[in-house]
Amino acid sequence: MEHPAIPDGIPGSRLSGPWPVGDYAAALRDRLRGFKRVQVFGEVFGLKLGRAKVWFELRDSLGALPCSMWRKDWDALGLESLGDGSVVVAAGGCDFYPGSRASSPSFSFAVTKLRVAGEGDLLAQVERLRKTLAAEGLFEPQKRLARPSLPRCIGVVSGEGGKARDDVLAGLKRRGWAGRIVWAFAPVQDRHAAPAITRALQDLAACEEVEVIVVARGGGSLADLFAFCDETLCRTVALLRVPVISSVGHHTDRTLIDDVSAVACSTPTHAAEAAVPVNCAEARAKLHGLAARLEHRSRLAIVERARVLARLSRAPADHVARHRARLHQHARELRASGRRQVAQATRHTSTTALVLERKARAGAGAEHVQRGRDLERLRLALAAHEPQRTLERGYALVEDPSGEPVTSAAAARDQTPLKLRFHDGSVSVRPEAYGDPS
Repeated sequence: MEHPAIPDGIPGSRLSGPWPVGDYAAALRDRLRGFKRVQVFGEVFGLKLGRAKVWFELRDSLGALPCSMWRKDWDALGLESLGDGSVVVAAGGCDFYPGSRASSPSFSFAVTKLRVAGEGDLLAQVERLRKTLAAEGLFEPQKRLARPSLPRCIGVVSGEGGKARDDVLAGLKRRGWAGRIVWAFAPVQDRHAAPAITRALQDLAACEEVEVIVVARGGGSLADLFAFCDETLCRTVALLRVPVISSVGHHTDRTLIDDVSAVACSTPTHAAEAAVPVNCAEARAKLHGLAARLEHRSRLAIVERARVLARLSRAPADHVARHRARLHQHARELRASGRRQVAQATRHTSTTALVLERKARAGAGAEHVQRGRDLERLRLALAAHEPQRTLERGYALVEDPSGEPVTSAAAARDQTPLKLRFHDGSVSVRPEAYGDPS
């Protein structure tokens, strides 16, 4: 392949060249391959098995080295149980693939032999911190917090462009939840991740509306997830007032934030479902069904109560009607009894009156005869004292002009004229003056 025309170099630069990048990459490959082959040891992270090769990294506290090994050599070792964090000794040398116009270059430590050396420092460090936090009782505070069965507002800490964000949304959508989400995006894999995640959690916990917080991150090696084993982060989570649901890594991954959180979930989708325990769609459908049943039952109850009330409302009327009929019967009996008593009393009275009448008549006859005799005696006595009879015997009655009797001579001298009444008539007279009769 012919090289294109070589351009002019950078003015003022004392460096040689410019050289075609392919020539320099090939020289670099030869130079790296010329390095002395050595044995190195470190902790395995990010183990990936391909069809032709196996890739992983060897790490310690000072650095990391990308490694590769042919798959046939790997399978011959029989290291199926080898996982992230295991300490191994690898023999090999540097290798460099210069790449091409259509592929990227890559550097790796070509491993020819490998031996397991023991547990890694990172895992031991995590285990020591786990025991410390457990001894201080920091695994329990979050688990004692009451989680809402249907939160209105959920806080989520995740990477802004990661798949975990979409998984959380998918889980909430599957639940049919329609509340509010407060996002707190933070880096989830580097040396700045732990402080950023801690600040994000504190900010979400400071929002009064947030009722539960989800920390979501996809899978990775222990080194990738090591930020979630940070001591400050774990202590912050343990003392938050809001329950935290962690979903970091895959089901087999176990970080310290899982231990101090209220709930540890295997996937972000599972975390979203744990944050909203109620399936809102099913709950709404069930609620509508219960409402329909309640309405149906209430209508039946109303109809039944109406029938009972109608029956009870008729009962007083029937009771009154029965009493009215009985009272009417008593009234008729009283009237009939009264009429009988009156008739009987009338007959008794009539009989008594007849007897009394007969006795009265019998007594009245004797009394009448006696009275007749008494009247006759009185009549004769009156007749004997009647003035007219006296006049018939020759006496005269002197009267003044008004017809009043004059009983003395003095009265007669004062009256003029006088009237003398005889038995057969009256005569007017005028008295004359005479001397004193004495």
